[in-house]
Amino acid sequence: MPPTTATTHCIPQDINAQLCVGLEVHVELATRSKMFTNAPNLAHHHHYDAEPNTLCDPVVLGMPGVLPVINQDAVEKSILVGLALDCQINRFTKWDRKSYFYPDLPKNYQISQYDKPLCFGGSIDIPAHDETDTPSDTTKKIRIIRAHLEEDAGKLLHEAPGGKKIDHSIVDLNRAGTPLLEIVTHPDFTSADQALAFCEMLRNICRFLGVSECVMQRGHIRFEPNINVIIERAGQIHKTPIVEIKNLNSFKALHGAIEYEHVRQVEQWLETGQVMSSGSKSTRGWDDEHGVTTLQREKEDAHDYRYFPDPDLLPVTISDEWLETIQKQMPQLPHDRLRKYVRDYHLPNKQANALIAEREVCYFFEEVVSEGVDPKRSAAMLLNSGAKRANEQNCLISDIGIQPKQIKQIIELLDEDKIGSNAADELFGLCCNSKSDAEQLAQQHGLLQVSDHGALNDYINQVLENPKMTKAVEDIRNGKNQAIGALIGQVMKLSKGQA
Repeated sequence: MPPTTATTHCIPQDINAQLCVGLEVHVELATRSKMFTNAPNLAHHHHYDAEPNTLCDPVVLGMPGVLPVINQDAVEKSILVGLALDCQINRFTKWDRKSYFYPDLPKNYQISQYDKPLCFGGSIDIPAHDETDTPSDTTKKIRIIRAHLEEDAGKLLHEAPGGKKIDHSIVDLNRAGTPLLEIVTHPDFTSADQALAFCEMLRNICRFLGVSECVMQRGHIRFEPNINVIIERAGQIHKTPIVEIKNLNSFKALHGAIEYEHVRQVEQWLETGQVMSSGSKSTRGWDDEHGVTTLQREKEDAHDYRYFPDPDLLPVTISDEWLETIQKQMPQLPHDRLRKYVRDYHLPNKQANALIAEREVCYFFEEVVSEGVDPKRSAAMLLNSGAKRANEQNCLISDIGIQPKQIKQIIELLDEDKIGSNAADELFGLCCNSKSDAEQLAQQHGLLQVSDHGALNDYINQVLENPKMTKAVEDIRNGKNQAIGALIGQVMKLSKGQA
């Protein structure tokens, strides 16, 4: 990914500036109801288009006398993610109140987990050379500090419905109370590319597990990098203050914000000499239009939130039996599939990554392979003919209508020279709208090649006798063999592409 256009300055050559990044990733869980009430959950696909402030109840609004009830499905989905990240699961976990005042937080506190997170102490390996087409076993280990479960806040709208400009903000509490899993890493990233690779992998993991759709435009997954720079100059080491970039909801924004901060923090150090110290943290936002970060506020420490155990919620104890039941739900994860596709199916990295990018496409590909089709040919057909139809229909390759057995039949027709490559693509499109056998469809639409020598000779004689082809025939007789293309084209035209 190219650097953001806003990064017009560069780091002086006499400075070694090592980027140091830790990530907080917030994943909204796609449970049917919210974290501590049975109000509908905005992150569930049934409620994506709900009108503002229609997914609320007294618990969400923090009305006096209401009591929260824990969503078991959210706990189980969180444990699944923790297991996928090789985390330890806390057998005893509790709930805490994180107090702060903001217009989209109706209770003036958020129910979260402080000292007893659900998951902790994990790690995952990211590919060190994920952009090449050459298989590589080189990886980088990213350590996971914790993955804790909490409830999301609401949202402030700065435009009226329909995009109409307003001179105030509208509070929408549909998102308030949504189950939110916060995954916190150690500062193990030394480049924006590494952070991007981790977030892409985490998004794929969550989608494969079925815990979240991770639609970034809807805020289902949001990234908050904590960034500082270790500067070495003239034998001296200096560490810039940590900056947290809030609520990034695209890979482009994540990459751009980290790269911008890398240069900005060095420039600020050169100007002010400020280094890391107690209370020197700050929070910044990302201006996507101008490609810059902007100061929001000085960062709070944990004591500023006045954490204390929530008196209305019982702790959660996770038994061996419950944990075993959750572990049985674990599918093969996307990074394991990637290794399998490259190692066993001999797919290029680019094709393998394209297939695992969407869970349903990955499953569909494996269905085609299970029909006995060569994996490389299956992948090529899906990522060419299939991707073209998916783009036209604005859907996934797995949803365009073709059946795995029809793909097998098309490839068999190609192998038997009954159809050509152009006819195969056309036949693929026909299969998307019919469940008939591929050969039957090819016969009905005149796509089968003519291999009858008598019929071919008849087409050839018609072309050779055509006065319009006299010059082409003479050119070929005089050694200009490139003219044969014109004759072949006429034969194909007479045979309607079947020769």
